Amino acid sequence: MFAIRWPYGFKCPGCGNTTAWPTQRHEYRCRECDLQTSVTSGTIFHRTRKPLRLWFQAMWCVTSQKYGANALGIKRVLGLGSYHTAWEWLHKLRRAMVCPGREKLSGTVEVNETYVGGSKPGKRGRGTEGKILVMIAVEDKDELGFGRIRLGRVEDASSDSLINFVKDNVEKGSIVRTDGWRSYNSLRKEGYEHVVQGNIGEIGDDMLPLAHRIASLMKRWLMGTYQGAVRPQHLDYYLDEYTFRFNRRTSASRGKLFYRLVQQAMMLDHVPTHQIKGGIMVSQGSKNAEKA
Repeated sequence: MFAIRWPYGFKCPGCGNTTAWPTQRHEYRCRECDLQTSVTSGTIFHRTRKPLRLWFQAMWCVTSQKYGANALGIKRVLGLGSYHTAWEWLHKLRRAMVCPGREKLSGTVEVNETYVGGSKPGKRGRGTEGKILVMIAVEDKDELGFGRIRLGRVEDASSDSLINFVKDNVEKGSIVRTDGWRSYNSLRKEGYEHVVQGNIGEIGDDMLPLAHRIASLMKRWLMGTYQGAVRPQHLDYYLDEYTFRFNRRTSASRGKLFYRLVQQAMMLDHVPTHQIKGGIMVSQGSKNAEKA
């Protein structure tokens, strides 16, 4: 963990000094500003009362299971006394599944939207109320099939929301395939080669098969692993977990996935419990719904 956090040697998080004295509490005292820090200070392990070995066991469970792990399963496997501890740990680990500064998608990319949420009466399609709009971007590797994916929640199906998602996740100059929704019309002005799939092919063809398949698989994963018990304020982090798993689906080494998660966890700033829960405690109903 020291090598991951300080690959070029100790660096004080307060003043940037590179020299320190080790203390009896396994901390490092900066020679310049006297700040005492540890390897885990300011990371998701900050002030944890559980042994790091237990954290690593939880991370191994998360990365070694193909479809992921829910809080009740982690609680049982690790022998934790509290369901809320397992739930909080999983949410912290999900935040660590997005690598800062990750590369954008490139080449030919399919982009589409889907709605996440239970069956509700009223209008269907774009403009549906009471559901969450999720954007999907997936690289088309021709005969190789799926490339990398990106998922993200957007406020609505307006041009600003959809175009900003593309700009954040797709390299300029890439070929972007969409349906004929007018909100995508300004993609060319933003530096993309825009292909409207609704103008190609025969009637009845699936014009965006890759994006539609990702939408189907993602919803099935949410319903299967988490029984659909995902609160709207936490959906972004479940989407990050699915992206992490899908983009590494062909990895033959679970150990590498574990190591990657440890690396990214050390790069993540401390997240207070109240920020994770969003001011809302996990209900007993959600707890029961996460039973797999």
